[in-house]
Order: sequence, then structure tokens, then C-alpha cells
Amino acid sequence: MNQHEHTAGAAGIFDLHKYFLAKNLKRDLPASIVVFLVALPLCLGIALASGAPLFAGLLTGIIGGIVVGIASGSQLSVAGPAAGLTVIVLNAIATLGSYETFLLSIVIAGCMQIMLGLIKAGTIGNYFPSAVIEGMLAAIGIILIMKQFPHAVGYDADYEGDESFSQADQHNTFSEMMLAVSKINYGAVIISVVSLLILIYWPKFKKLAIVPAPLLVVIIGIAFTAAFAGTGFALLDKQFVNIPIVKSGGEFFSLFKSPNFSDLANKNVWIVAATIAIVASLESLLSLEAVDKIDPIKRVSPTNRELVAQGIGNVVSGMLGGMPMTAVIVRSSANVNSGARTKVSAIVHGVLLLLSLLFIPRLINMIPLSCLAAILLMTGYKLTRVELFRHVWRKGLSQFIPFVVTIIAVVFTDLLKGVGIGMLIGIFYILRTNLRNPYFYRIIKNNEGKKTIHIRLAEEVSFLNKAAIQVTLTSLPEGSDVLIDGSNSRYIDPDVLETIHNFKHNAYTKGIIVQLQDIKERYDVPKLKELIYKP
Repeated sequence: MNQHEHTAGAAGIFDLHKYFLAKNLKRDLPASIVVFLVALPLCLGIALASGAPLFAGLLTGIIGGIVVGIASGSQLSVAGPAAGLTVIVLNAIATLGSYETFLLSIVIAGCMQIMLGLIKAGTIGNYFPSAVIEGMLAAIGIILIMKQFPHAVGYDADYEGDESFSQADQHNTFSEMMLAVSKINYGAVIISVVSLLILIYWPKFKKLAIVPAPLLVVIIGIAFTAAFAGTGFALLDKQFVNIPIVKSGGEFFSLFKSPNFSDLANKNVWIVAATIAIVASLESLLSLEAVDKIDPIKRVSPTNRELVAQGIGNVVSGMLGGMPMTAVIVRSSANVNSGARTKVSAIVHGVLLLLSLLFIPRLINMIPLSCLAAILLMTGYKLTRVELFRHVWRKGLSQFIPFVVTIIAVVFTDLLKGVGIGMLIGIFYILRTNLRNPYFYRIIKNNEGKKTIHIRLAEEVSFLNKAAIQVTLTSLPEGSDVLIDGSNSRYIDPDVLETIHNFKHNAYTKGIIVQLQDIKERYDVPKLKELIYKP
């Protein structure tokens, strides 16, 4: 366990009093309202597309906010139902035959995630290249803009929260935008334009900004809706948030479902559970890394603790009738861009989801999707700002190319596939750089003017460096004096050692005199404690 995780763990999962400071609350509470507004339609849309009850989507958002928010070591990440699991959930419910059996898979998947966290599998999150993570963030921003445009103009047949290029309604992202323009609703356009203007200019008035701009957007959106009623600008029912209306406590508790433990021996249950555990864990780690990138305080979240927290969340969700969850980048980005500083924002957003379902569902159902689309359009703009492209460009092509490839791949496929493609390109450039730096090459002269080629090997010489070293040795001029220096090397791969010794053995045929300096016959892989500098 690294120092940060140890510190986070020592603080105690339920020790929240230190987060409730006035200087944090004035940022966290407004941010929680924004995340709540963003999460509402996303929870409902993803549940609808997954073939799960609408209540299950909201329940998952509530658990993701409260339970995972408390258990997680991340201050800004927000968990809930994820678009990346939609197809898996839809197919799993059909394959397993009942929603209750599917809930059992979620519980098992959560237990698997807890085990992954305990065996420290979360460290894989530390190996995502920065260029790929930044590309993923920019791609999510572009997707948000393109996917929210139809809602902003008043028409979208696709479900809220879809991130894939190819859609379930037989359209793709681009054709859906064209279709939306052909079915434009001017009332929705007016609401979204006014909402964008408020989001841009309201924060500039410091004295008025005590009222969060997104909350004002919702109030004005409801007011415009009432004003447009009975006119040509009136909105249709499907252009509003639509959460289930619970009329009594008994009806509320009847919505909860329990897993069917009698299917524990069903192998398909375990296959679905393993699939959910792997995909949800990867998506959570990617989201966690991305949120740390845009955290203004630049904190580093403990990845293993995050897997445990997500596992706990999925166990609770499965036991109560919810859906599988992950840390989700859209809600997390909205949280960061709204100024959140601690996990209080994520927790309060979960509480707000619960309260809205219990006490004000009719009021919530008066919110037009077009004003919520404006909030997400602003989030998308901040994620894909031009300055990000300039920043990565200044790092060089080895960073910019994986960045751009990741953007294109995520936009035209989905999050995990796109990041996978970006990772391949990123790894190619990492290996390319590594292959070019296995040694330092220079020519030195002695007092008599005789030249010696000095090849000083790097600190770590792996199998990947074998080809470059072999090419260099075989291209040395005949009659040379060569010194191969391993004094700086902690480890030299056996294949590279064999190449060096074979060259020395055969060099006399070219009149080359080879001298080996500080090169052992065998190297053991250095342990971590041996790599720590001790003065």
C-alpha cells in the first residue's frame, strides 16, 4: 500500500467531519446541485436503455452518491449507472431470464471488485499514459456536445446518457444531429440558448453568483415552460425529466427487489458477474485517473480503495434492486467544473436524488431537458477547450498523436474501445522511445590519439533493447577498439548479455578489440527496496 492510500485509509471511511468546513461547503453544496441535475436524466436514460426499472437507475445513483461517496478515497469522483454497461446489462437480463437473477450477478461482481482492491489490482490505473487520459477527457467533451445538441433543440430519439457512435435507434451521432435539426422545437431552443447565456455570464456578477447558475437555469427553464404552454413554443411530454412518482411509503418500499440466491450455481450468473466486475473496474479506474487530471488541487486518489468502494456500492445496489455502477466521467467532470472540493458534493447529490424521488417528483418532472442539456454543453466545452490541444501539442508528437487517436477512437466507438486503441498507440511511442535509449555512444581519444568507441549501457536494459544494441554492434567499423560499459546498469536482460558476449567472441574476425567493463555474467531483477536511493 502506498503512502497516500495508507493516509486515506487511516482517516477512516466514515470520518467525514473534516470535510464539513465552511470554506469547502460553499463550493461543494452548489456543485452537488449541478451533479444532481446532471445525474437525474442520465440515471433514468441508462436504466431505460438497459431494460431495467427506472427506479433502479435512480437507486443506483443514490447508492453511488452516498455509499460509494463515503467509502471512496477520491474527493471528486462521482459513481452511478454507466453507459458503458448498458449493452452488458440488457443482454444479461435477457440471458439470465429474470431481473432478480441479474441482481445476484451484481452482488457477486461487487464481491469480486472488493477482492481486486484487496489484492491491489487497482495499481493498473497508474499505467494509463497521460496523453490517452487527456484524449479521453477531450473525447467525452466532444461527445457531450454532440449528444446534447438534439436535446438542446428539442428532439432526440436516443436515450439520455448514450456515449456510443452507433445508436440503438439505427442512427449515429451525426445523423441524429441532422434529424434533430429537421424536427426542431423553437421553445426548447429558446430555453437552451437563454440557459447557456446564464451559465456563461451569471458567474461574472460576484454578488449575484451566490445563487448557482445551474439552479437559476432550472428555475428559468420551468418558468419558460409555463409561459410557452398553449402556444406554438410548447414542449412535448418527452422533452421533460420523467422520474417515477411515488405516492406512499408502501409504494416506495415495494419498488425494491432482492437477488435470487437460488441461482447461485448457475454458471451464467458467474460469467455475467465477472464481465461486470472487469468492465466496471476498468471504467472506474479510467474515470478516477481522468478526474485526478482535472482536479485543480492535483490530488492522487487511491486506486485500490476505489475498487473496494465500487465493490461495496455494487453489493448494496444488487441487494436492494439497483443496477451495476462505476465511477462515471460525465458526472465527475460536472462536479469538478462546478467547483467541488471534497466528497461532500458527491454524497449530497445522492441525498438530493433520494429527496427528489420521495418528496418533489412532480416538481422535478417540470424540468425541461433542454436546460439540462445546456449544463452538459458547458461541461463538454470545458473538457475539450482549445487550450488542452495546445498544451498537448507543446509536449511533442509522441504525446499529441496518441491524444488525437484516442479522441477519434472514443468518439467513433465507445469509451473502453477508444481508450484501448489509444493505449496501443501510446505504448508504441513508449516502446519507440525506450528502444532508442538503451545506451550512450561516444568516441574518446587516449594520449596517443588512438580512438576508442565507448558504449555505456543504460540503467535498465530490457529485451526490447536487444535489436537496437545488436544493430549498433554489427555496424561498428572494422579494426575498432570498443569498450562496453555496464557500470551504470542495475539490470541487463539475459538475451542482451548473450548478444554482447557473442559479439565479443566473434569480433576478432573483423579485427575489433572488445573490452567489457562492469558487466556481470548474470543480473537479477532489482527489488523495489533496492531502487530506493539511500544517501
